Amino acid sequence: MTSSNTVRQQVLVLYLGTSALDSPVIGWARYDGTGTTRPTTGDDDRPPYETGVAALQDGWRLFQAAQLIPPYPGAEHETSFLKHEFFFERLVTV
Repeated sequence: MTSSNTVRQQVLVLYLGTSALDSPVIGWARYDGTGTTRPTTGDDDRPPYETGVAALQDGWRLFQAAQLIPPYPGAEHETSFLKHEFFFERLVTV
């Protein structure tokens, strides 16, 4: 009996302090298409990487970065969504 290898995608979403990939991670989420781990559960208070560059150095591939949109006049100091969102992927053979 032969086994076949299947490629699955893992996704890592990092929210950085600024639009620069070497700025600190301030939020994150992970999704694992292999089914071996569950989505982020909040059990870990430390980010998986200190910066987006560190994720690249560990083999994650950047495939989307948030569009840079300036704040509307008068809304510069309002609280809103995390702006600097970066999506990374890693393909894993299972």
